[in-house]
Amino acid sequence: MEVKRVVATEAALQLIEQLKAKYGPLMFHQSGGCCDGSSPMCYPEQEFKVGGSDVLLGEIGAVPFYMSASQFAYWKHTQLTIDVVPGRGGMFSLAACRASDVI
Repeated sequence: MEVKRVVATEAALQLIEQLKAKYGPLMFHQSGGCCDGSSPMCYPEQEFKVGGSDVLLGEIGAVPFYMSASQFAYWKHTQLTIDVVPGRGGMFSLAACRASDVI
């Protein structure tokens, strides 16, 4: 049995569908930077260029999820679960930056 490297909760999948309906194709990237940079970020597909060292972990809600190779080296044996919480998080992700547009 293959274990998926990245999965999402039902609440996260619902938000992804809302964002796709509003902004079109999306993608996720987790850079491995410090602080907010280590959080998964959601971007409109055309607004983020994936680098040659980025690793495709899989898809959530039919949206590709990439991670920097340096971060992947630490987390390669981990299954990530993407979830959402009420309120504004401390990040620069599409949902946080454009939260007023989602509702």
